Amino acid sequence: MTRQPVLHVTAKFLIPLIMLFALYVQFHGEYSPGGGFQAGVIFGAGLILYGLVFGVEQAQRVLPLGVLRVLAALGVLLYGGVGMVSLLAGQEFLDYGALSADPVAGQHLGILLVELGVGITVTAVMVIIFYVFAGREKT
Repeated sequence: MTRQPVLHVTAKFLIPLIMLFALYVQFHGEYSPGGGFQAGVIFGAGLILYGLVFGVEQAQRVLPLGVLRVLAALGVLLYGGVGMVSLLAGQEFLDYGALSADPVAGQHLGILLVELGVGITVTAVMVIIFYVFAGREKT
């Protein structure tokens, strides 16, 4: 990969800001537009930008494919786990009120956990798709 100093410096400046904005969208999503899917796409885009600028090999050293697979599964497990906790508490699937003695606190906790699971899964799957397409040129 050829060295592009302006591109590298710009990416080093932008990628942390992209990640920070993704965290804002993730954790502010229950109060305003946004949430897990949008934050996952933004976070994934930041990681893909890293791979495009610094090379896919470097990106795979930072975030290996095996770790991404585990993260994708953990996000789905978190989402489903919140629903199962609701079922085990005698409520409907994803009835967040069952997660706490105070139904309002349960609603906040439930939506936060579900959106976190969605965000983790979307980020991991986006980067997995990027790795798969980026690796196709080598075969």
